[in-house]
Amino acid sequence: MNRTEFIIATAIILFVAFLLGWFSNWLINRFTRVSKADIGELDKMAQSLHEAEETRDQAITYLQQREAEMTNQLTQTEAELRAAMDGLRDARREAEELRARVDL
Repeated sequence: MNRTEFIIATAIILFVAFLLGWFSNWLINRFTRVSKADIGELDKMAQSLHEAEETRDQAITYLQQREAEMTNQLTQTEAELRAAMDGLRDARREAEELRARVDL
């Protein structure tokens, strides 16, 4: 094999390697390409996720408000209970005092 044949054989081998690489790249891009339908579906999912997060945030805010209201109502009820218990205690003490006077 002389020098010219060697150069031509090397050029052909390099050209075939280039074509194989180009074809492989095209094939990989063809199979991994994202279609417009997929992008549209991803947009819909992103919008749904955003709406779900907003709904969750609104629910959390509502629950926090309700919890604050219920805590306030519980505090008021406990204060009323303490006042009623103090009144009952005073009434019992007064009743005992009156019984003690009557028994004498």
